[in-house]
Amino acid sequence: MARTVWDSTVGKKTVMAVSGLVMLLYLVAHMIGNLKIFFGTEEFNHYAHWLRTVGEPFMHYEWTLWLIRVVLVAAVVAHAVSAYQLSRRDIKARPSKYVHKKPRSSYATRTMRWGGIILGLFIVWHLLDLTTGTVHSGGFETGKPYQNVVDTFSTWYGNVIYIVAMLALGLHIRHGFWSAAQTLGAGSRTRDRALKTTANVLALLLTIGFIAVPVGVMTGVVS
Repeated sequence: MARTVWDSTVGKKTVMAVSGLVMLLYLVAHMIGNLKIFFGTEEFNHYAHWLRTVGEPFMHYEWTLWLIRVVLVAAVVAHAVSAYQLSRRDIKARPSKYVHKKPRSSYATRTMRWGGIILGLFIVWHLLDLTTGTVHSGGFETGKPYQNVVDTFSTWYGNVIYIVAMLALGLHIRHGFWSAAQTLGAGSRTRDRALKTTANVLALLLTIGFIAVPVGVMTGVVS
């Protein structure tokens, strides 16, 4: 039964919708946590340490954090695989490109695929930069996330990569949230306007919230 659901177009769209909402919830929490950097070094570093001790003593050190990471990886993989397979299915259904683009298709709709690729590449870079320190500039310091964030956004390329990715994220959320609502049956004539407004507000708040950090470093508010 699970295989039948997965093989169907509706099943893949449902997987995309649910996995997308899981990632959206994480992004909201992640943005709120990131904004703690404006309260100073001690506050931000303490927050990063707290993430590793959530659930203690029932959960061992970092177990909750690793559980969150596993869920997120599963959501990202499910989202990416279903998106790719739906894209391939769509191409096979219409091997020749449309002569005219749909007049009502928004910029976000037309760039969903490219936006997904940009975000996928950004996730890899972001982990190598601020989690493992592999590509980090200025010398990665374990247990000092505040200093590591300042190092990253003290470079022009760190700012460019991050800001471009966050703009892509905003467009992705703007279309993706509304699309997920339609897939899960939440849309209707009376609710569509509210859903679109919610999608726009979420996209705007998350984009501004995430970009606020590199802007804070560039302007010296965070140093």
